[in-house]
Amino acid sequence: MSFDPRLTLARPDLAAVALEGLVRADLFAEPRRMVVTTPSTALRKAPAPDAEQWDQLLFGEAFDVLEETGGFCWGQAARDGYVGFVESAALGPVGASATHRVSAIRTYAFSAPDIKSKPVGLYSLNALVAVEAREGRFAKVADAGWFVEAHLAPLGEFDSDPAAVAERFIGAPYQWGGRESLGLDCSGLIQQALYACGRSCPRDTDMQAAGLGEPISPDQLRRGDLVFWKGHVVMMLDAARIVHANAHFMDVTIEPLADALARIGAVYGPPTAFRRP
Repeated sequence: MSFDPRLTLARPDLAAVALEGLVRADLFAEPRRMVVTTPSTALRKAPAPDAEQWDQLLFGEAFDVLEETGGFCWGQAARDGYVGFVESAALGPVGASATHRVSAIRTYAFSAPDIKSKPVGLYSLNALVAVEAREGRFAKVADAGWFVEAHLAPLGEFDSDPAAVAERFIGAPYQWGGRESLGLDCSGLIQQALYACGRSCPRDTDMQAAGLGEPISPDQLRRGDLVFWKGHVVMMLDAARIVHANAHFMDVTIEPLADALARIGAVYGPPTAFRRP
């Protein structure tokens, strides 16, 4: 049986106990669930601060830890299943269950229920928070600070248009492996847009192209549909325009699909998939 190593909490020396009998490992252990306690944190290829960022976790997201050594935890992100290394200092024990998600593209938490008080963190869309108190227009979030409550949405309350969510990221810098509002990559943009609308979404472009929604033909493209090349994905804003995080402009950009087809096609050839999520 073959398993995608990006989504399988297993190495030759250590694996999650749930995989016993499915993979080979010297030792099987039960993961320990922790949560992200910083506004965002990198999930890296190796246990080093300069190792490649494969994914990014946001405040309140769960991470199942199987091993901790040298200031890093090796484990699996609960939200999208990605396996890698996260700095131990960015994780804490599971506390109160999330009650809301950040619904603004980004928002500050403050040290007091006052916009003149000290900001204590800048949080991105889809971070998960537990509201524990309210005062005026502010909500106190456990292990964070005071948020303007209008920038939070109760869990279960979602946006309805993924393309409109993606448009809110216009101008955000391109960041390999990123998912935060201050920088994200092409598949991270799609994932964030769909999460905001209550939809599940794999992390990488090949995962999205293989199993997200349903395949369509190019002549069916409409708002919210996805076009894939090897290693890249864009979202349609209408039948002719796209929005995407890209390393050509190094930010989230709107441009004609025809321009992207010509530019990307010159390097990678024609699109590999068209899907409606």
